[in-house]
Amino acid sequence: MPETQRTLEGRVALVAGATRGAGRGIAVQLGARGATVYVSGRSTRGKRSEYDRPETIEETAELVTAAGGRGIAVVADHLVPAEVEALVGRIDAEQGRLDVLVNDIWGGERLFEWDSTVWEHDLDNGLRLMRLAVETHAVTSHFALPLMLREPGGLVVEMTDGTTEYNASTYRVSFFYDIAKSTVLRMAFALGHELGPRGATAVALTPGWLRSEMMLDNFGVTEENWRDALAKVPHFAISETPSYVGRAVAALAADPEVARWNGRSLSSGQLAQEYGFTDLDGSRPDCWRYMVEVQDPGRPADTTGYR
Repeated sequence: MPETQRTLEGRVALVAGATRGAGRGIAVQLGARGATVYVSGRSTRGKRSEYDRPETIEETAELVTAAGGRGIAVVADHLVPAEVEALVGRIDAEQGRLDVLVNDIWGGERLFEWDSTVWEHDLDNGLRLMRLAVETHAVTSHFALPLMLREPGGLVVEMTDGTTEYNASTYRVSFFYDIAKSTVLRMAFALGHELGPRGATAVALTPGWLRSEMMLDNFGVTEENWRDALAKVPHFAISETPSYVGRAVAALAADPEVARWNGRSLSSGQLAQEYGFTDLDGSRPDCWRYMVEVQDPGRPADTTGYR
């Protein structure tokens, strides 16, 4: 199936946490398939969130529209139930349906500390990280799912970092980060049990090493010259653009047999093999297999056979 086919025309999606990174990539790729995409977040042209970065939800909505869909930006703090309820109420009033919910709210990049024990980690930052990563998803599902369940065939995508298999045996960064990301995996499993009998599907999805705006900035490179970072971080060679996981979500949303994935943990690389899509450069990075077979065992960086 051509990646540009408008298989989602007439479908309505909410990408919660679409200001930048994976959320923006997902929103744009849903738009490329013709969907109407509501993009929510806190960073607007008039007011930045605590990230204090230039990306805005208005810009994401414009990119969705430019890709061929209809992007609609809505300001919402997903820790505030009334704001999420109002967001879903607006979608109901304007569209009367919701076909795809992507829970991509995160906001914790500047809150976690690498290899810091629970007693050493800043407690306020750790607890806020967990609220941003977990509570926001629960609040959004609480208000959005009744609208989705009006019609059969809905899809919920819980965005996280790592697969169930990988995270079950790997310590992820620090106590708070590890718990937060693994909890989201379990949320998809629980939602699968609640949604499956009611005609909808829930999955957990992880990108690989994501070349988000913040990651590129951290390495002092751009998308155009990202390979310059390999001199210092050779394993960055397995990285992928946000569009890759975006195409994964678009493929799931367009699949009439998506229920076969219900409750499961999936990765962008895995779904690329299943659905045949590629990253923007035509490659198919398989980051999590690479992590297990190359990076974690301490082998030299070599992506041969992994992208």
